[in-house]
Amino acid sequence: MSKDLQENLKRWEKETLSPALAKKSERKEEFTTLSDHPVKRLYTPLDTQEIDYTKDLGNPGQYPFTRGVHSTMYRGRLWTMRQFAGFGTAKDSNQRYHYLLKQGQTGLSVAFHMPTIMGYDSDHDRSRGEVGKVGVSIDTLADMETLFDGIPLDQVTTSMTINAPASILWAMYLVVAEKQGVSWDKVGGTTQNDILKEYIAQKSWIYPPRPSMRLIVDMMEFAKDNVPRWNTISISGYHIREAGSTAAQELGFTLADGIGYVQAGVERGMDVDTFAPRLSFFFNAHSDFFEEIAKFRAARRIWARTMKERFGAKNEKSMMCRFHTQTAGCSLTAQQPYNNVIRTTLQAMSGILGGTQSLHTNSLDETLSLPTEEAVTLALRTQQIIAEESGIPATIDPFAGSYFVEKLTNEIEAKALEYIDNIDKMGGVIEAIEKGYPQQEIGNASYKYQRQVEEGEKVVVGVNKYVDATNQEVPILMISDDVEKVQIENVQKVKANRDQAKVDACLQNLKQAAQGTDNVMPFILDAVREYASLGEICDVFRDVFGVYHDPKWL
Repeated sequence: MSKDLQENLKRWEKETLSPALAKKSERKEEFTTLSDHPVKRLYTPLDTQEIDYTKDLGNPGQYPFTRGVHSTMYRGRLWTMRQFAGFGTAKDSNQRYHYLLKQGQTGLSVAFHMPTIMGYDSDHDRSRGEVGKVGVSIDTLADMETLFDGIPLDQVTTSMTINAPASILWAMYLVVAEKQGVSWDKVGGTTQNDILKEYIAQKSWIYPPRPSMRLIVDMMEFAKDNVPRWNTISISGYHIREAGSTAAQELGFTLADGIGYVQAGVERGMDVDTFAPRLSFFFNAHSDFFEEIAKFRAARRIWARTMKERFGAKNEKSMMCRFHTQTAGCSLTAQQPYNNVIRTTLQAMSGILGGTQSLHTNSLDETLSLPTEEAVTLALRTQQIIAEESGIPATIDPFAGSYFVEKLTNEIEAKALEYIDNIDKMGGVIEAIEKGYPQQEIGNASYKYQRQVEEGEKVVVGVNKYVDATNQEVPILMISDDVEKVQIENVQKVKANRDQAKVDACLQNLKQAAQGTDNVMPFILDAVREYASLGEICDVFRDVFGVYHDPKWL
């Protein structure tokens, strides 16, 4: 059969293609994906003849999960529509959450402001000018109580984009559930908690890598025994891609981070099947439609095989690469911002066609400011139209069997595995980070892409092609400087009215636990219940663990 196909292809090239090219050449000499992966003119069964359906694809809900982690996928339940939101005070963000839920959003996703991300209270000198600007300000349990006022935590799932202080924000969330009368076994959601990608890409760290990993494993251990529905880590390729990586780099470095977390859990003495089912992933849906679909399919296959063959997982849930997807913020342009609606729509479709479990669609104005209510509603409606009008959710993995998509899935998988193998040879992901390997690879890819845009090799509509000098005005959400004054008053009031002796005792107990080997989560919970602030708890860890400085920039 392959011989017949080869002869058929040669005849087509001679009798059909060559005369066409003689009359008119193709638009450019070489076609590539956004990540510079070569794309052939035509894909045929010759490109996929090595694929074994049962071994390499499988049916949905079956190993290796290439076609999806659930047997019915969106025919059974649509993906969770989870718009990333947070700004100003907890009261401001609480109002936005109630609005989004009324508009049909099905899950919450919290954006924190920079002082919280970096472990400082709003009244700290380093917080000046940043309070509430790029997310919600959370200093104490009182803020978390306000943030989820009127939102039953047993009826929604919440994703929190927080890393170095993740254990503290999670503790606050659990105590809010306590105060609502909700038992922890009914609490579901995700803490991003992926500190390794901070060292690789986003750079929002506090402590050095090894003690940071200890905090994460403490959370994994505590969750498996006490909060069984909580995803303790959302292993995040999103920020790796936003930093300029290729699709294969995003996949390879993200899964290498996942391997690092699993290895750390096993070294703690936990059975892999007791914690791995609650690990999830977070990927970027960028602009190259087919490349992204192939990337998502390859992710599931690599993770399934890694968990089964490398870590000996027996529970199929340990092998499932469940992931949240966000459309690519780095693809949005300030020029002709309404073009961002089209970009986001195509990116959302790639995430859905790739089998995501939840999705955030960026708002058209996010390259200019935090989204307005109107813009975030349009972004949510984008998901709802795809869900209800496009017909896409009616069938599972519709691009399976596409010669192009299957070949591209294999090629991205092979390149990602090459990165993982390089990291293994260096001794693991922490050693690779300390050597600067992923950082350098991403930096090179980012520089190359920027040069291609500047030279016109890669087109960004409205930026280097189809440029329009007309200024498209869009409404901007401005965060008042008064927010800082209000939040400083809030946190200082809490600190003035709490039982300081109990706070001090809790912080001292936490310090002793951090200096030893005890799981720190119970001690963080005790401190949070007494309204110890995020900054105070982070200061305990800074004192014990020290702070991290990127050695490449010293």
